[in-house]
Amino acid sequence: MSDASFSVIGAQVEDANRGIARLDPAALVALGCRIGDVLAIEGRRTAHARALPLPAALRGAGRIALDGAMRGNAGAAIGEAVAVRAAGAVPRAIRLVLAGPALKPGLLALARVLDGMPLALGDTLRLALPGGREAELRVLSVQPASPALVDAATVVTLDGATPPSSAGAVRYEDLGGLGRVVERIREVVELPLRHRDAFARLGITPPRGVLLVGPPGTGKTLIARAVATESRAAFIAVNGPEIMDRYYGASEGALRAVFERARKEAPAIIFIDELDAIAPRRDGLSGEKQVEKRLVAQLLTLMDGLGGRGDVVVLAATNMADMLDPALRRPGRFDREIRVDPPDEAGRREILAVHSRAMPLDADVDIGQLAALTAGFVGADLAALCREAAIAALRRAGALEAADIAPGLTVTAADFAAALSGIVPSALRETHLEMPRGGWADVAGLDGLRGTLERAVLWPLRHPGAFARMGLRPPRGVLLHGAPGTGKTLLARALAAEAGIAFIAVRGAELLSPWQGTSEAALRRIFDRARQSRPCLVFFDEIDCIAGRRGGADGATVERMVATLLAELDGIADPPGIVVLGATNRVEAMDPALLRPGRFDLVLRMAPPGLAARRAILGLHAGRMPLAADVALDALAEATPGLVGADLAGLCRRAALAAMAEAGNPMAAEVAARHFAAALAGGAEEPS
Repeated sequence: MSDASFSVIGAQVEDANRGIARLDPAALVALGCRIGDVLAIEGRRTAHARALPLPAALRGAGRIALDGAMRGNAGAAIGEAVAVRAAGAVPRAIRLVLAGPALKPGLLALARVLDGMPLALGDTLRLALPGGREAELRVLSVQPASPALVDAATVVTLDGATPPSSAGAVRYEDLGGLGRVVERIREVVELPLRHRDAFARLGITPPRGVLLVGPPGTGKTLIARAVATESRAAFIAVNGPEIMDRYYGASEGALRAVFERARKEAPAIIFIDELDAIAPRRDGLSGEKQVEKRLVAQLLTLMDGLGGRGDVVVLAATNMADMLDPALRRPGRFDREIRVDPPDEAGRREILAVHSRAMPLDADVDIGQLAALTAGFVGADLAALCREAAIAALRRAGALEAADIAPGLTVTAADFAAALSGIVPSALRETHLEMPRGGWADVAGLDGLRGTLERAVLWPLRHPGAFARMGLRPPRGVLLHGAPGTGKTLLARALAAEAGIAFIAVRGAELLSPWQGTSEAALRRIFDRARQSRPCLVFFDEIDCIAGRRGGADGATVERMVATLLAELDGIADPPGIVVLGATNRVEAMDPALLRPGRFDLVLRMAPPGLAARRAILGLHAGRMPLAADVALDALAEATPGLVGADLAGLCRRAALAAMAEAGNPMAAEVAARHFAAALAGGAEEPS
C-alpha cells in the first residue's frame, strides 16, 4: 500500500506513553490496516505505532494523533505532515536492551509495561513511575529485527548507558486542562520559531514576548517547558530573584548574559519566572530602589534589541501583573498576555488523569467525580491530592511498620477522600472557610425559596446555553433577609453544596479595618479570588456591615466599601460564572443602590415558618433521634407558633439532653413527649 500524508495533532492524555497512533477509521481502511496493526510513521525519521481509531469528536481527513514520545521518534511536531503506511508483519521481540536511569529492581516489570509496543533501534520511550515521576529510555538494540513487538516473554535489560538528552522534557500530554492556553501560546511562539520565512514574506515582525498571568500552581512554568520541547528550541530558565545582586551593575550584567546566551543558542526561549521581582513599576519605587529601576530599563533595552528574526522569544510569568512596569506591557515587548486560570471541571479531570496514570487505581475510583469535588483546585493542588491519596494507601497498608508492601496494593476512593479532607485549594486559601457539605437534605421548610434559588443560581451555571438562547442575563446577586435563625446561612451553604462549585464565605465584619484603603483592598481580593475560581458562589453573611446607607453616621469607610461593592457587582458579568449571595436581618439599613436589578437582582424575604414548615423542620431534627411512641410532631408543631428554624433545632437538642440526663445511660436514652414539653417550657437546660 502506498504512503498517505497526515497532519500531526496532539494525543489525548490517556494515550500518552502507550505507543499508539490514532487515525480516522476511514483512513485506516484506505491504508489497508485494521485496529491494532503496526503503522510506519515517517517524518525526519521513522517511528512505529499500533493503529487505533480517533474519537468521534476529533475525526477528520488527514489527521493523526501522536503523543510526545512518538512525535519525537518520528521527528515531527504538531501541525507538520508525516507519511504513514502499513508496516506489515512485525516479529515478536526476543531481547530488548534499553539505555536510561537505573530503576529499582522489581519496581517495574518492563516487558509487561511495554507489552504490545512496536520498538525500533534508536526509539525513545517514556515510562510513568509511581510518585508522578517519569523515566525516559532509549532502545539500544532489539532482536531479532527492528522494529519488533514487545510482549510479556521479551527479555528486557537496562545497560546503564547515558540516558537520552531529553530526559525530563515536558510534552503537551503532560499539561492537563490547558488546551486553550497552549493553542494561543503556540501561535506566538512556535510559529515564529518554525516558520520565520513566512513572517518575512508577510512583512510582519514576529512576536518578541508572551506574558503568562495567573495564580501560583496553574502550570505557567510547565507550559513554557512544554513549548520549548515541542518547538525544539533551547530553553533558558531565569528565576527573577536570582538576577538580583548587591554589586553595582552585576544584576544588569547577569540579564545581558542571559540574552547573549539565547542569541548564541537560537532558536531559544528565555523564560523569566516571577517577572514582578525584577520589573516592578518604576513610579512606585523609592530612591533606594535604584537596582530595580536599572533592571527595568535594561530589560526594555534587551527586548527592543531582539530584532525581527523571531529566533529568540521571551516568556515571562507572574501572578501580580498589576505590579509590572507599564512599559513592558505593550506590543513590541510582551506582545500578548495570556491568562492561566484555575481549571474547570473538564480540565481538572484531565489533570487528575495525568497525575494518576502511573497509580494502581481501585475500581471504585471515579476520576470524574473527583473532578467535580475539587472546585478551586489548581494543577499543583491536584498533583498533591494524588500524592496524598497514595500516602493514605501506604498508611492503610501499614507501610511504616511493614518490611515490604504487598504488590497488589491499590489506591481506593477512600484514600482520595482522606486526602481531599486535608487539602485546601490554593485559589481559595486566603478566603476559604470550608467547603459546604450536604445539600438540600439538610434544609426543611423552605421549599418555595429553594425553587426560586435553583432557578436564579443553579440554572445559569448548569444551562448557560439555554440562558443565552433566551437572551437572558444570569442574576449577579441574591439577597436573603429576615429574622435571625430563619436559615439564611444554612440555605446559602446548601445551595453551594448542591451546585458543587467553589464557595467563598465572608463575614462582613471581618473586612472592616481601621486603616484607610485596607477594607476596600480586602473586598477586591475576594472578587479576584472568585474570578480565578469560577464558577463560584460568594456568600456575604451580615452584609449590612459593609453595605450600609451612604451619608449616615458610619463614616467614610462604609461609603468607600459600598462604592467598591457596587463596582465589583457591576463587573462580575464578564467573565460569567460568579454569583453573590448576601444575608442580613437589617435590609432597611442597606444602601438603596445595591437593591436594584443588575446588582442584587433578587431580594428574598425569609419569613418565620408556618405550621407545615415547622412540622418539616421538626421532622428533620427530631427524625434523627430515638423517639418514644408518645411523641407527636404534628402537635409539637402546633405548640410552637413564632419559633424559627434555629429555635426548633435548639428545642430538639434540649429535649435530647434532658432524655440523656434522665436515663443515666446515654446510649439507652429515648426522647419522650415529656422531654419536649420540659424543653418547650424552658425546664431543661444544656450542661455548661
